Amino acid sequence: MAKRRASGPAVTKSPTRTRAAASSGGSSKKPGKSAPAKGRWKRRILKTFAWLTVLGLLGVIFAAGAFVYVYNKTEIPDPNSEFLTQTTQVFYADGKTPLGTFATQDRESIPLKKMPQTLQDAVVSAEDRTFWTNKGIDPKGIIRAAFNNAKGGSVQGASTITQQYVKILYLTSERSLQRKVKEAMLSLKLQREYSKQEILEGYLNTIYFGRGAYGVQAAAQAYFQVDAKDLDLQQSAVLASVLNNPTAFDPANGKDAKLRLKERYAYVLDGMAQMGNLSQADADEAAKHLPDFPKIEVSSKNGGQNGFMLALVREELHTLGYTDQQIDGGGLKVTTTFTKEAMRAARQGVVSQRPTTTYDGQGKINDKNLHAAAATVQVGTGALLGFYGGQNFLQSQINWAVAGGMVGSTMKPFTLAAALEQGFALKDTFEGNSPYVFPDGLEVKNEGAGDGNDYGSHVTATKALEESINTAFIDMSVSMDDGPAAIDKMANELGVPPAKANDKYPGIPSTSRDLSPDDTLITLGKARISPINMANAYASIASGGERAQVHVIQSVDARSDVADDYTFKSPTKRVLDKDIAADVSYAMQQVVDVGTGTAAKELARPAGGKTGTATKEAANGGSVVSSAWFVGFTPQISTAVMYVRGDGDDQLDTWLPSYFGGSYPARTWTAIMKADMEGLPVEEFPPPAYVDGEAPSNGHDPYTPPPPKPTKTKTKTPSDTPTPTPSDTPTPTPTPDPDPDAIGQRFPQREP
Repeated sequence: MAKRRASGPAVTKSPTRTRAAASSGGSSKKPGKSAPAKGRWKRRILKTFAWLTVLGLLGVIFAAGAFVYVYNKTEIPDPNSEFLTQTTQVFYADGKTPLGTFATQDRESIPLKKMPQTLQDAVVSAEDRTFWTNKGIDPKGIIRAAFNNAKGGSVQGASTITQQYVKILYLTSERSLQRKVKEAMLSLKLQREYSKQEILEGYLNTIYFGRGAYGVQAAAQAYFQVDAKDLDLQQSAVLASVLNNPTAFDPANGKDAKLRLKERYAYVLDGMAQMGNLSQADADEAAKHLPDFPKIEVSSKNGGQNGFMLALVREELHTLGYTDQQIDGGGLKVTTTFTKEAMRAARQGVVSQRPTTTYDGQGKINDKNLHAAAATVQVGTGALLGFYGGQNFLQSQINWAVAGGMVGSTMKPFTLAAALEQGFALKDTFEGNSPYVFPDGLEVKNEGAGDGNDYGSHVTATKALEESINTAFIDMSVSMDDGPAAIDKMANELGVPPAKANDKYPGIPSTSRDLSPDDTLITLGKARISPINMANAYASIASGGERAQVHVIQSVDARSDVADDYTFKSPTKRVLDKDIAADVSYAMQQVVDVGTGTAAKELARPAGGKTGTATKEAANGGSVVSSAWFVGFTPQISTAVMYVRGDGDDQLDTWLPSYFGGSYPARTWTAIMKADMEGLPVEEFPPPAYVDGEAPSNGHDPYTPPPPKPTKTKTKTPSDTPTPTPSDTPTPTPTPDPDPDAIGQRFPQREP
């Protein structure tokens, strides 16, 4: 059966129908008829930009809020402690001549008005030309420095003067973002709380200029030896230049450093001209050459005797109650008692007389262990005018003018003073023959061979001191009531400190070694006493029996509220009757005129003194000399000289050509005193009073020889001229040395 075809046209499938058309439900729109792709992307970019704008605004708001928060939370901290300190200045007695300093940092703050305008302008030109107009930071400078550094140019900083000040005064030199942020915040805050003038003043008193100098005043002294107020244009430009890099620009560091400085110096001057602070012509003229730089001493400030002087000053400041913090950072002005003339006299006197070679018994050698020390005290005031410590402070910190040594027979004037106070007299006599034997068998001998020289059994007190007769002074000590204790007390009263510290007897040092009221042989001088104290004790005799407190500080000007001011006020104290002092002084004058200290006569002025040669027991059982002294005075000045070796107890005889006190010590004393007395008027001592009281023991009256036996004459008429009476003082046995002296113990003096 045949099939019937449906009505209508046949539908034909298109073989080219696309997948896209199929997926669109059979739509067959042409391409160009859909939404443009560019429009869709534009809408997306606009949407993204809008969101970014919103986020940016939110970020700005957040950053601003954070800035405000951090700014408000930032507090100006306490300054770094060392930058608050000021150098303590120490001066000689005139109050003007610098002696030295004590410092945590070498700084002396001064007000801006004492800083020349040229200096202020030069520093602003060198470090921050927008200083007077910026707000503590310089954004343009930061950008400029960043671009320059990024391009590989020379590294530039962008810190303003305010930022530099903040960094050194409050922060550290740590390189970190956190520190830089804090620096900026503090700078902004600081410039709102302080004027530009206050910031510049603080900066110039704080910044480091090299050569150990902090602040412009110290820098002016370090580079040009002038005060900041006296800096001229060229000097100001130099200091403004070097503070950028003190090591690189210090001309003392060599030719290259000087060339770098000259380039920086020209830059500073040109900047001053550009800022209108200086004409271009003046800037060009100044830039032609650097200013002159004075020769600065390269040796340490503590070299020579300076270290010893400053050590004494610090010690006395401690005694007065000043702390190290006040001393090193309080900016004190300390005026001492030292004079340059007396310090020079002590040094030159020792150097001129001290032997350059000494003997070892076999040949000459140079003995660096030989120490000669000296101290000079003003009579009536106790002011230590000068001293010599025995060597350079940088080589040894032992000040032998303080350390001292065994004083030997220089102790004997104290014995004489104590004896006169108990009722003895200058004309009273004592045992001069040798040896003197104690009941327990202890022997004391005079100088000389064998048992020592004999001077007779009736030696006057004056003669005993003239010739330094040991046995006579032992007899004198034994004849007193509790003689050793009386001698010890007299020494203390005159100015020798006791063995234990006692405020009643201040001194330098404040104690003595081996000084005991129980020492039977105290009069022979085993005690170790400071030459400074010995000079002061003898000054008490020269002043008529009035003791002054030995001291090295006249005044302290605190110049701030960190400490109190101080002025030395210590009236003299009468410790010895003036008539007794006159008698002791008279006997000491005889030592110089006719006794063991005749070398001091070369001073050609009225003078009194005493030689001293101390001995100690040797390891082999004999004795050796351990020190040699001469202590003496005029009515105005008292000086003590001591020679020792090694640690102060080493053998001195055989090492020193002549070890008696009347030799090198007396000649050294004379050389020092000639310089000290130059220009002073010649003054006389009071005459002796010849006091005579009720002595505590008999047998010491002036020696009266027996009457002469009658002689037969050829005439019955007696002669009108009486027979001469022998001298009250027998002629002593000749001594082997023109300068015999006492010994420190029971042993005989060694022969030279």
